[in-house]
Order: sequence, then structure tokens, then C-alpha cells
Amino acid sequence: MRRRDFIALAGGVAAWPLAARAQHDNRVRHIGVFMNLPEGDPDGSRWIAALLKSLDEFGWTDGRNIRLDFRWGIDAAHVQKNAEELVALNPDVIVAASVPAVRALRQATRTVPIIFVAVTDPVTVGLVESLAHPGGNATGFSPAELGLGAKWLQVLKDMAPALARVGVFHNPANAGSVSQFAILQAAAAALGLALSVIDTADKPAIEPGVAAFASSPNGGLVALRIGENISQRDSLVAAAAQFRLPAVYPLRVFATDGGLASYGPDVAEQYRQAAGYVDRVLRGEKPADLPVQVASKYQLVINLKTAKSLNLAIPQTLLATADEVLE
Repeated sequence: MRRRDFIALAGGVAAWPLAARAQHDNRVRHIGVFMNLPEGDPDGSRWIAALLKSLDEFGWTDGRNIRLDFRWGIDAAHVQKNAEELVALNPDVIVAASVPAVRALRQATRTVPIIFVAVTDPVTVGLVESLAHPGGNATGFSPAELGLGAKWLQVLKDMAPALARVGVFHNPANAGSVSQFAILQAAAAALGLALSVIDTADKPAIEPGVAAFASSPNGGLVALRIGENISQRDSLVAAAAQFRLPAVYPLRVFATDGGLASYGPDVAEQYRQAAGYVDRVLRGEKPADLPVQVASKYQLVINLKTAKSLNLAIPQTLLATADEVLE
């Protein structure tokens, strides 16, 4: 069973009558989309498909009454450039994923509406004034809560009871990564775990970083939910397997690609819900008046094949709470 239930702090998307959603004028509206993944990434393509399908259900069809411009990429050198290019196209609304992308867009414009997806702790990183009242020109959907870091660590410790050290796949130059790491630090202190940073900003450094971490016993890995980790998931999963380290990842795709376990939201569902906010903005509402919606339930996925390769006996109590077990 997959859990996709999201709770709106106020004014849920689903509450709008279908008849109202279908009432548009004849203008072709322009939507910008800023993806925090390399162009062609399979998950990015799947998330865009979810967005387009949901937009179509609201009456907005690409090539008929909307047109879309895309920008892709996560490297710092191109984020600001991509943001400025999208804003220069003067879109009616921009859908954007990740803290760096939204921050760059807000530096480029304070008037074009921005609907964000997959932005962790948007208040702390300064993208909105509050969840209930975002203010400004940005609002959207956040997939994380303060307890998420504790859950990653607890799942890891449940699978590897001797765990004492955790290597964190982290990019200190990414504001969203910094926010997640701070949450993880607090959770680790409560559990008596020592954290080490494995910087994923430089792909060639990932394997040596994991090798150095694995030189001492009782270690495990956690990947923060950032674009760098998602786009480099093959390298992260391969390094964990090579050095025989248990690892917990932030999205289901890591587990289906061979990672031991994942705990996090369904990002495709956030894109589907983002279409509802795009619809409301195109009909005249302002982002400042649309509350940030936060995921209330998450998916725990466990890959038993990977567990067996690591000689890990996953507790039945943990398996019983999993939303999906891959065998």
C-alpha cells in the first residue's frame, strides 16, 4: 500500500468545484518549470508527467491553452542563470523544485508567482513568512517535517542495532541540505549517534568519502533529500553496497534502485497537487494567500534483497510497519 495523503493547512486544492476549475478564458497561459535534476532524469520525467496530467484534469492542456518552458539542472553555476532565463520569459507562473532553485527565482523576481515542490522547511530557509501565510510571491508543497531526520536514524538503527556512526550524504553549499542536516544533528544527539559528512557536491569524491567512513566499524549511511543525491543515486547506492554499509534514503526510487530502505513522501503526488495551485493562480489568486501544504504521511520501503546481501535480519516489527517490501 502506498501512502499519499497530504493535509492542507487551509484551503485544500481538492475542495474547488470541478465546474469552477474548468472556467478559463481563451488566452494561452505560460508556465515555467524549473527541475532540480539533469535533463532526461527518469524521475524528473515522471514527475513532469504527473504535473501535466493533473493540469489537464483542471482544464489546462499543453498545446491548447497553456505552453511550458523548462529549465533543468542542479549545479550552482547554472541555477541563477536558469532562474533569470525563466523570469525573462515573463511566465504567468513558475513551478520549481528545491531550495536553491526557488531562492534563485525569488532573487530574480518578487512578482511572478512561484509554486514550489519538494522544498524542505521553507520558513527557516527564508522562502515564506509562515506556512499558513506565506506572504510574497512563493508558496507550495513541503515534503519534510522536523521528525523526518529522527525517523531516518531510527529506521537505520532498527536495521543495524550496533549502529554508532552515521555518514550523511550532504552538500554544505545547498541551503536545503544545510537545513536537513541541522535537523539530523539534533536527532543524532538524542540517539547518541556521531555524524560525519560525505560531501556529494563533487561526484568523484563520493566513493573515497564512503571508503574513508567505512574504515571504522558500526557505521551506516543516510542520504538527505537534495537534488544532488537524487541525480547521483546510482553512485550513492553503489558505494553503500561496495563498502557493505546499511543505508536509509529519502525517496522510494533509491530502494527500487537497490538501496536498503527509504522513508519519505511521494514527490509525484506533490507535483499533482502543485497543479491545483497553478490552477488557482491562473484564475487570479495570489501565492501570498495560499498556505504551504505539508506532507502528513510518508512511505517506508525496504529492499529485502539488499538486506540479505548485507547479512541483515530486518526485524519483523519494522517489516510490519513498511508500506512496501521489495523481494
